[in-house]
Amino acid sequence: MATKPKTTEKSAPKKKTEKKAEEIAKLRIRVRAFEHKILDASVKQIIDTALRYDAIIAGPVPLPTEIKKYTVNRSTFVHKDAREQFEIRTHKRLVDIMNPNGKVIEALTNLSLPSGVNIDVKMV
Repeated sequence: MATKPKTTEKSAPKKKTEKKAEEIAKLRIRVRAFEHKILDASVKQIIDTALRYDAIIAGPVPLPTEIKKYTVNRSTFVHKDAREQFEIRTHKRLVDIMNPNGKVIEALTNLSLPSGVNIDVKMV
């Protein structure tokens, strides 16, 4: 009796269906200020400028308020237990602009915002 040699069938490598996700360029704008009213007015101005050039916007997203607290002695010598506390609140907002074109970027760079508003712009 002759036995047949066992053939091992190698399965063909499975073709992975590669989904080409379109690269979406984002302009991520992070706005910070000490006063929330000035901050909201600045964000509204940024959004209005971007919408004027038909940009797709995500936001504004309110980020957690950063609170820095400082404790100071009221008196220098006699009343050591008397203290004062101060705090600085930094309010933050995040705005994403999807697929910005050149006109949007140019309009945002020429935008004049009130003093006390800090802006960080990143391409993601």
